[in-house]
Amino acid sequence: MDANLKKRGLVSQVLRKGSKDYALMTQILAYLGERWQDHPDYKMLAKQAGLSPAHFHKIFTRWAGVSPKRYVNALAHNAAKEILGAGGTIEDATYEVGKSAPSRLHDLFVRFEALSPGEAKSRAAGVNMVWGVADCPFGKAMALISPRGLSAYGFFDEGGEQDTFVDFYNRYPDANYIRDDEKVRALTAAIFAGGVVPIALYGTEFQIQVWQALLRVGSGQTVRYMDVAKSINRPRAVRAVGAAIGANPISWVIPCHRILGADRRLTGYHWGVERKRAMLAFENIRANNSVLK
Repeated sequence: MDANLKKRGLVSQVLRKGSKDYALMTQILAYLGERWQDHPDYKMLAKQAGLSPAHFHKIFTRWAGVSPKRYVNALAHNAAKEILGAGGTIEDATYEVGKSAPSRLHDLFVRFEALSPGEAKSRAAGVNMVWGVADCPFGKAMALISPRGLSAYGFFDEGGEQDTFVDFYNRYPDANYIRDDEKVRALTAAIFAGGVVPIALYGTEFQIQVWQALLRVGSGQTVRYMDVAKSINRPRAVRAVGAAIGANPISWVIPCHRILGADRRLTGYHWGVERKRAMLAFENIRANNSVLK
């Protein structure tokens, strides 16, 4: 078997399992957000999840990349209180995950494909958009891929495919839509396993400026809306910047989930605050796991 095909198959298998694990993990992350001070062991967490301890341990470690014990120890050291709880800062959070955890965050290289001003403002009118669905660590992912690159990426739970497609269609109502799940699965593998992802952004000049600023916020980092406004030399345009961030069409790849409110608390997210919480936890575990020795 071709090595690339074998690797793609293994990545797809991991993403498929991660997608199945997502619903359980949102439940457990929410529980830990309320009860982390009690330092629950994995047997207590397994009971909360309605699973045997062994099965729960396997699922948790597969999704998070660290064991439940190591993760809860990090919480006890105040490493994830701000991410999982109702408030507080996230920037000071540090996951003390040690050497033995099996996963790390693979590098994702985003290649920005510049469109002409006319193309960018066209809302992809007449453009052939490939769309499809794939498994990912945050449930199901849906993508729109133009001939120039990825143009939309979002998430949904079981039963939400139609609503997500309508969401995308409303963004680009005059595009031509062609379904190809295999192409979206390959793209999703590149996004989550490390690869080069070309993106093609359709929007106003101001929106694209804001979206490009989001690309400069690194994995494991968070900033506020006002910080993004300052970074584009528009410090008084926080509300407009917030609207542009809310309209970001390529979630996760353009990391709008790393943006916090003025008080550094989690704020609304187009695909759900629970998913945003899971994304930040997922990134922080891996970002720190790759550097803490």
